[in-house]
Amino acid sequence: MPQKSWHLDRRTFLRGCGVSLALPLFDCMQAVATPSGRSSHPKRFCAVYFPYGIVIRKEESEDSQWNWFPSGSDREYTFTNTLKSLEPLRNQLTILSGLSHPNGRKMGGHDTADIWLTGAELKAGHLKNSISIDQLIAGKFHDQTRYSSLVLSTDGGVGEPTRSSTLSFSRTGQPLPAENRPQLIFDRLFGLNPDSKIAQENQLKNSGSMLDRLLTHSTSLKNRLGKQDQAKLNEYLESVRQIEERVKRSQQWLEIPKPEVNATGLHLEADDSTPRELIRTMYDLIFLAFQTDSTRVATYQLGNMNGATSIAGKFPQLLGFGKNMHSLAHGGRKGDKGAEELGRWSQYLAEQFSYFLNRMASTPEGDSTLLDRTMICYGSSNSYTHVNENYPLVLAGGGDLDLKHGQFVQLDKKTPLSNLFVTMLNRLDVPTDQFVDSTGELTDIL
Repeated sequence: MPQKSWHLDRRTFLRGCGVSLALPLFDCMQAVATPSGRSSHPKRFCAVYFPYGIVIRKEESEDSQWNWFPSGSDREYTFTNTLKSLEPLRNQLTILSGLSHPNGRKMGGHDTADIWLTGAELKAGHLKNSISIDQLIAGKFHDQTRYSSLVLSTDGGVGEPTRSSTLSFSRTGQPLPAENRPQLIFDRLFGLNPDSKIAQENQLKNSGSMLDRLLTHSTSLKNRLGKQDQAKLNEYLESVRQIEERVKRSQQWLEIPKPEVNATGLHLEADDSTPRELIRTMYDLIFLAFQTDSTRVATYQLGNMNGATSIAGKFPQLLGFGKNMHSLAHGGRKGDKGAEELGRWSQYLAEQFSYFLNRMASTPEGDSTLLDRTMICYGSSNSYTHVNENYPLVLAGGGDLDLKHGQFVQLDKKTPLSNLFVTMLNRLDVPTDQFVDSTGELTDIL
């Protein structure tokens, strides 16, 4: 007789004799419990951004070994020194060249990190962004995970228009603050709340009541304001509504304990003085958030494009690469030494990304892996220093989501990056005919 199919919640504990032990992750725990009672095998999205661009040299030149893009094409390609750490994963990823945002081609070389996931046009007098692809996906999964998305960056906060410190933007184009302190991120995802359940309930009710009163009062206030002030009030109220959504989410998940994870090996004390530990720990936190189904959407900006103030700018110097990020990028276009210096920094970043992919690929989930059900976009919005075309991009994962990998796809340089976004959205159960300036799906990866 066939064995009856059954399911255990991921947060099931073995209880007896006064002892409570967290069970290992069995295959029958793969379906995910939610406050709404739904269960599913989750699909996920992750985007990782690095600033300032890459090395591009003619293939016959000696310093072409530090090119970011491989040599060859299609399935007959060879990684250079820069991306060679991805070789063991080549059948689970695709290298893309040629893509860019048409609106980004009109913008300054420092300005395009803001629109990497939105495709919007930012210009003098109109610095209003639009919704980022991660937040479209987060809206699909918003009632199925404790956190709708995880927004991370090295600098944290939101930065300023055209020098953003976050990749994520709300449905009205407002920047969503990024978190950058590992200990606080870990505590938010997995930490215990020292307050009693009743105290938490009261706090959430009080917060909800105050927000209700504020939103009610805003209606009468809005009628007495001029157009410019009304626009400012609307931006403010959008932030209030984001808080309101977080309060409601916290109320829904109050009855469900946070997952227990092993923090051994995590450098939760890491900060901008220890970039090696900080970058690795950020990847670890995304991995744990996905593994525990705390969220299905994550973005991580390794540095913003504000060379004067970004705390990530000094990382290459601290790690022994000689110059800050901005200087490496400019030097990358000047002679063999400049190409090698920037190439080695790009190589280091690729190695950290490879570490993350390997963790995802080696973690089973039912008859598959975490990587097979996660689409991960890694890249920049510059090719050469401050040139907003031919973005360097890696699309990894999604083996169970009908993607064709193991190739280097070279596209026309006028192809909109939004074509890739439409393709990803449709395979993440967010049916989409068009995103911003897309002209269709990217059929080369299907």
